[in-house]
Amino acid sequence: MEAPKIITGVTDDEIWTNLASDLGVEDDLLTYDVTIKQGETSIRLYIDIDPGGGFEGGYEATQFSASLLANTDFRFAIHHEDFFDEVGKFFGMQDVEIGYPELDQQVVIKTNDEEKIKRVLDDPQVRTVLTTLEDFSFGIHKHTLSNEHYPVLELNINQGITEVAALRDIYHAFYNVLTKIS
Repeated sequence: MEAPKIITGVTDDEIWTNLASDLGVEDDLLTYDVTIKQGETSIRLYIDIDPGGGFEGGYEATQFSASLLANTDFRFAIHHEDFFDEVGKFFGMQDVEIGYPELDQQVVIKTNDEEKIKRVLDDPQVRTVLTTLEDFSFGIHKHTLSNEHYPVLELNINQGITEVAALRDIYHAFYNVLTKIS
C-alpha cells in the first residue's frame, strides 16, 4: 500500500506549484489522492475517474474534505437546485434564502443556523464557485470511526476535475468556508 501523498508549502503559490507538478506526473489520471497541508489545516483532495467500458457508463468524482472539531453542532447542506427541488418549492418545501440572489436562485441550502450560514457564505469568491458548479453537494457530515462520531466538511462534485486553476479556485472556496466554521 502506497503512503498517503502530502503536498505542503510555505506560501499558497508554493503549494499549488507543488500540486501542479504532482498532477502533471500522471499522463492518464484516473485516481488522485493527496492531503494539502496549509499551516495547521489539512484538506484531502480526492479525484476518481472511471471511463467505463463496454456497457458501463463510467463516473467521475472530485472531493475536498476536512475534519472539524468534534464539539461543533453547526450543520448545513448545499446542493445545486434541480427539477425535483423546483417541484418541492412549488408544494411548499423551503430552503434557507441567505440574501444573495445569484446563490439563492441556483442552490438549495439547509442549515440549523441561518445567521451562521449567511456569514459562512458572505465571500463573493465562495458564492461564485458554488454557482458555477453543477451536480454537487457541500456540507457537514458525520463520520464514524471506532464508534466515535465526528463531523467532516465535504464538497463532493460529480465531475473529475483535473485542471489546476479550477481545483485551486474550488480549494480556496472550501478553505474559506472551513476557516469560518472552525
